[in-house]
Amino acid sequence: QVQVVESGGGSVQPGGSLRLSCVASGTIARSSTMGWYRQAPGKQRELVASITSGGVTNYGDFVKGRFTISSGDAKNTVYLQMNSLKPEDTAIYYCNADFRLASQNHWGRGTQVTVSS
Repeated sequence: QVQVVESGGGSVQPGGSLRLSCVASGTIARSSTMGWYRQAPGKQRELVASITSGGVTNYGDFVKGRFTISSGDAKNTVYLQMNSLKPEDTAIYYCNADFRLASQNHWGRGTQVTVSS
């Protein structure tokens, strides 16, 4: 049973930074893509950033150089470094792990990020 677990959320003032971590465990397979999505109250879930097993990254337009996604040394681990946070970044951040060869896609339960003065 694959489990995706996020950590690192919290409250921060505008202009601050947070680092989110995500690990997908319970499988010997390597994910093809891992990504971060977010959902604010009353809004649809949107892509924040993703990274393939080959290291190709993709970011939402709103990131504009403020966030960086990276893979960890451990299998199926991904990080999201968020700098210059804004109040509009407040949302629940979800990690997604896609295992293309196994036709499986798994979501974490999310971690709350709140940016407020």
